[in-house]
Amino acid sequence: MFAALSSVMGLSVGVAKVSTTLYALELGADEALLGLISGSQSVGVLLMSIPIGLLVDHLGPSRLFVLGSLVAGTLYMGLPAVPSPVFLLAFTTAISFFMPMRFVSLSTVFMQQLETVGEGKAGWYRGTHMVGMFLLGPMLAASLTKALGFSGTYRLIGISFLITVLMSPIVFGLTTARSSPPRALRLSGVRSDLALLAQDVELRSVCLIEFAAQSINSFFMFFIIPIGVTVAHLTAAEASGLLAWQGVTFIFALFSLGGLVGRVGHERIYLASLVLVPSALVLLGLSRDLAPLRAGGLLLGLGLGVLQIANLTRIARIGARAGRGKVAGLQALVGPSGGLFGSTVGGLVGRSLGLQSMFLFLSVFFGLLLVAARRTSSAAAAASPAAAEPAAAE
Repeated sequence: MFAALSSVMGLSVGVAKVSTTLYALELGADEALLGLISGSQSVGVLLMSIPIGLLVDHLGPSRLFVLGSLVAGTLYMGLPAVPSPVFLLAFTTAISFFMPMRFVSLSTVFMQQLETVGEGKAGWYRGTHMVGMFLLGPMLAASLTKALGFSGTYRLIGISFLITVLMSPIVFGLTTARSSPPRALRLSGVRSDLALLAQDVELRSVCLIEFAAQSINSFFMFFIIPIGVTVAHLTAAEASGLLAWQGVTFIFALFSLGGLVGRVGHERIYLASLVLVPSALVLLGLSRDLAPLRAGGLLLGLGLGVLQIANLTRIARIGARAGRGKVAGLQALVGPSGGLFGSTVGGLVGRSLGLQSMFLFLSVFFGLLLVAARRTSSAAAAASPAAAEPAAAE
């Protein structure tokens, strides 16, 4: 049921993102408004992830998930009421403030359930979400808007949010009662969560890796099509296919390689990623033909996939000792921040260096960051016997 809930959530968000872009174009939004509408979907996520993590520890995940789903679903249903790009911008911004209630809450449940189902299933949560969000959702969006119109499509999106409310009691009923008292609702709680990044070496290591991985993935998704068309002279279909190849291997890794990560241990997975991801980026940065670009995409998806599994298992362990709501909120902040960094800063720097050259820059950036993260992780494990025991068990 957890996988089904995650799939429905990913599918609805995938349909919503593409439908919103198509609706903005239908309303005649110019380039500036298109950029604002695209960015508005992350505003609330960046601002509310940590406060929602605090609320999850105080109120529990179930109530927040239901509230966020009801409000966001209702807003989606009302979104086409005024056919104006400015109104669309306002509503997408408002919706973004309630989305963290859903995925931060679900992340806390995932962290707890991972202790029961085993770390071999760590990639399933992200995989089921991504199948809907990046593969099925975008494919359905064009067909739905054509068949139902934008009003009908947004009503369907809203209904899907309500369906997740009906599914949630089964999933959230699996959570056990908190073993520690809830934290007080104070602004200092948000500051203390941010301070935890500076204090907890292992958490900082995991967040750095998450930030770098999301930056690279976002840059690839945003810019591989224009790079393929302008540099390698591919057709639009061939260039778009590069996204599919990378996405398929990424999702394959999430679903099928969790057991491998559990057997070989995090350190070896990080070493493998240190080879796979920079090699893929160098290949993408130097290639001017379809075959090597496709190979680079395949390697990148595989490397980021196994890295994601290793990070998810470590995040679950950190959440068990530091507070699941707190860690889930930080994770929800770091991931989108990395995605925003990769698409915006990568694009701005790439304008000067050349977009394809950014892959070479990112290969060095990722390699240095992963080496630094591994060193801090090893230092934390050596300093804490409790942390070292799980690692030895691997």
